[in-house]
Parts: sequence; structure tokens; C-alpha cells
Amino acid sequence: MKVYADLHIHSKYSGGSSEKMNIPTLVSYALIKGLKILGTGDCLNPRWLRELKDDLIHVGGGFYAYRLNPEVLFVVECEVGTVFEFNGKSRRVHHVILMPSLEVAEQLSDVLSRYGDVESNGRPVFNMHPSELVDLVLGVEQSCFIFPAHIWTPWWSLFGSFSGVDRIEDCYGDMVDKIYAIETGLSSDPEMNWRVSQLHRFSILSFSDSHSPYPFRLGREACLFNLDRMEYLELIDAIKSRDAKRFLMTIEVDPAYGKYHWSGHRNCNVGPLSPEEARKLNYICPVCGRKLTKGVEDRVEELADRPRGFKPENAIPFIKVLPLQTIIAFSMGISEDDISKLNSGKVWSLYANLVSKFGSEFNVLLDASIDDIAKASNPVIASYIKSLRYGKYSINPGFDGVYGKINMFGVSMDLRDFINR
Repeated sequence: MKVYADLHIHSKYSGGSSEKMNIPTLVSYALIKGLKILGTGDCLNPRWLRELKDDLIHVGGGFYAYRLNPEVLFVVECEVGTVFEFNGKSRRVHHVILMPSLEVAEQLSDVLSRYGDVESNGRPVFNMHPSELVDLVLGVEQSCFIFPAHIWTPWWSLFGSFSGVDRIEDCYGDMVDKIYAIETGLSSDPEMNWRVSQLHRFSILSFSDSHSPYPFRLGREACLFNLDRMEYLELIDAIKSRDAKRFLMTIEVDPAYGKYHWSGHRNCNVGPLSPEEARKLNYICPVCGRKLTKGVEDRVEELADRPRGFKPENAIPFIKVLPLQTIIAFSMGISEDDISKLNSGKVWSLYANLVSKFGSEFNVLLDASIDDIAKASNPVIASYIKSLRYGKYSINPGFDGVYGKINMFGVSMDLRDFINR
């Protein structure tokens, strides 16, 4: 069965998360998006764990479903942080943990509560070396699956310019052979990661890290699987083995749209700066003299040992997209800076009509006929989706926590085709 999965999200108990991050709302929006499998998010938090036990039922094979609507499956999941010292400097890295049951989550929460506070936030932080975290997690249950989250984000990531390391072994030490995958994050894509040869042995995953249930956040990055059996172990094996018959592709937001793709300093309105411009400034803000937030593209360039365009053998394919609501809003002159307008009646009406017509947002973005999209919305939106599919658009890159801005879409529909319809 072909299924879209978003296995890294949060609950309402994580800092900065929407109060609407609850199971019923997540199920509703996952169906609209086209997602079949979701992570639960924050499963170590006792309050969220109680809600998960109340709302979910085990449907077999390590998957769960909402009691009142079993169409969306859930995998037990959380994100945690570790703080450790390496080469005399404090390092901070986020990790995603998948597990086969809520019972395992309860056991792991109890074990990790001895190393940090699992109750105050959905995403707890532990003062320990990541190798110790891996050892503890697998000591509770061998079938748990752990991987570094959004590995290039400047803060709290494996290769982060402010808090990361230069080699994955420097993070996971003698437990690195228990790591089978990495997560791209919004500001990078597989093509960028392919340039770093030390990553070629790992599966490349893409998930949303969503703190909001709305479809312009949930599932904005996802993976497409074709599973023989709808079971947790089958899903994990497909990832570990990089079996192209079961792990079909990743869905990526264009990295330029991500909040840290290029360098800059938003407090001083400096940016986005290309890698060349940032290097000329020695990564120092010309206004205040403080360090610029180094962009992901710059950081990839520092560690890259393969040329642009390099592709490893047996690489899993990927597709770059933008959220449908964002595309519709752009067609109306609305910026994503105003989130309330992204969910406005005008945008939502067009969005809902397209999803109703074609079944899901993924179907609209990836599969539906451009002519049919034009009939269900208008020629402008159809031409933008056509541009998206052909990569004929441009984005002013994001920097220092600011999302990128769409400049234009470049493939026009022939409006004469619609005059007499």
C-alpha cells in the first residue's frame, strides 16, 4: 500500500505549539493533506501520553488509530534534545525517536526522567552524550528507531553552525552503527546532503517537525512508502534498507523557502546573504558587529566533499513542493507572514474546493491534471502548480528564522484555452 507519512510532529505540550495539536484535529487535517501515517509527537510527556492512551487504540503491528476515525495511523514518536561537551565546547543536538508501542513510551519516559524533566515540555532536554541516549533507548526496546533531527539547523542539530559537530561519529560515538537515517530539515534537501560523503550510508528522511495542525505546516515534508504490510517493523525496515520498492521518495519544501537557508541577521535587517556575500563579511553583521546566523547552504559547503549535482548510487528520489495554501495565497497577493490570512475564507474556499475535487492536497500538487485544476480553481493557480512541477519559480531565500519569499512562478497557462469553456 502506498502511504504518505509524517513521522516528526509535536503536540500542544511543546513550546510554540498550537493548542489545536490534538488527535482529533490532527486526523482531520492529515486526511485533507493526504497523510496516512503520523507520528504522535511528544510521547514522553506524561500529560500527552495519557491523552494518547485515551484517544488511540492499537490496531495491530505497532500502529495506532483514533478511536472515532481509524483512517489515519499513528506511530509512537517524540523529539528530545541532548546537551554534551565535545572538544571543549557545549553541543546541543535534537533527535527523533520512533517506538513500537505506548507501553515502550511509558517505560522510556520513566528511564529518561532520571536525566531531565519530561513533564514541563513535550520536547525534553537531557544532559548526556547522544551515545548514552541511544544506549538507553535501545536498552528499553531494541526495535526503537532513533535519528538526528533537521541536521543542518543552526541551533540544536547534528551539523548546526552554532551547536553541532563536523562528523556524525563526533555526535554518536561508538553507537553510530545504531543510526540508520538522518532528517533533512526545511532548509536542506537530499541533493545538498548527497554532497557530504559521510552521509551516503544513511537513509535521508524528510518530515515536517510541525507545531501546527494546518496543512501549510503538517506534512509540508513527508515520505512516500509502499509497504507490503502495514506494520511498524515493516516501516522501519523499509527505511533502514533503503529499499526503493518500499521507500519511494521524499517530499521536500524547496530549501530556499526554509528559515535558515542563507545567512543573515534579522534583528538588523541584514539578509538574506548568499554564501559568497556572507564569507566576504566573515560572517559578522555589518550593522551591530555580532555573528551572523550562518545559513544551511554555507554550512553544507563547509562539509561538502562532492561537487554540486553529485548523486550517490541507489539514492531515494525526491520532489520539491510548496504548500498549496501558500500557492493560493500568493495568487491573491497574500504573504505567509500573515498566517491568519493563509487560513482566511478566500484562501480556504479555493483550497477546500481543490481538495474536495481531487481527494487530498498531495493529489492536487503532484497528480491532478493542470486543466482540471484550472476548472476547479482558476488558470492562475493552475499555472503556478504547473510551474511548481517543472521547477519554474524563484524564491528569495529564508534567513535567520525568516521564511523565504516566493518571487514568481514562471510557466504561463494559455488563457485562450479557458475563454470559451
